[in-house]
Amino acid sequence: MSRPRPEPVQVIKQRRDAALAALVESVPYIGFLGITFERRGDELTSTMHFHNNLIGNPMLPAIHGGATAAFLEVTSVITLQWFHLWPQFESGELDVETMAAGKMPRLPKTIDFTVDYLRSGLPRDSYARATVNRSGRRYASVHVAAWQDHKDKLFAQATGHFLMPQERRSGD
Repeated sequence: MSRPRPEPVQVIKQRRDAALAALVESVPYIGFLGITFERRGDELTSTMHFHNNLIGNPMLPAIHGGATAAFLEVTSVITLQWFHLWPQFESGELDVETMAAGKMPRLPKTIDFTVDYLRSGLPRDSYARATVNRSGRRYASVHVAAWQDHKDKLFAQATGHFLMPQERRSGD
């Protein structure tokens, strides 16, 4: 008895990249802020590309705290959703073409989000990576850290709690 031939690695990578692109494009605010995501396996790193509209204090200059908080929250939500949907992508249960056509699963909703501003965000690209501490059927906890020049020198970090989207039952 022979096993089915495994998919080529390139096909798997293209499917994962298409799923991530569909997920990110489903939130227009991500594009407005100039945030992109890079995938390495199941880990995501987000980049908020610097542009002058992000400056809050032109005297320093420093990135606006609201832009920093939005960057951290977007990174948390997308990472949490990616973590939540990963098994469905891999099993083929969730179709990437359907997602790209706009039929996206609902995103987690923020319950609370606490940001620690550790230093001023300088006028340059910023990077962030989130870690899902707990993810259950109803609730999830995420920690996210942001840096600019060196990953060990954070300029902001945050912890968020999220309400996970409930699966819709037939007849709802």
